Amino acid sequence: MPQTRGPIFDDFARLMTDAAGMAQGVKREVDTVVKTQMERLLSSMDVVTREEFEAVRDMAVLAREENDKLARKIADLEAKLAGK
Repeated sequence: MPQTRGPIFDDFARLMTDAAGMAQGVKREVDTVVKTQMERLLSSMDVVTREEFEAVRDMAVLAREENDKLARKIADLEAKLAGK
């Protein structure tokens, strides 16, 4: 029976496997470097975090609700004064 795979094909397959492993390693390294650089850039730009933004947004919603409640109270009091 003739041999269907030769040592050249084995070497080529091994080379491709090694190249794929190396490419994955390079990708991980690039991802790490890009993430580190982006974190450094964002920290130097004085950008708020998501948690800080959501906390301030929640405070603004509460302040708006309180403002609306007080505006209704004022309107009620003015109506009572106008009725006297």
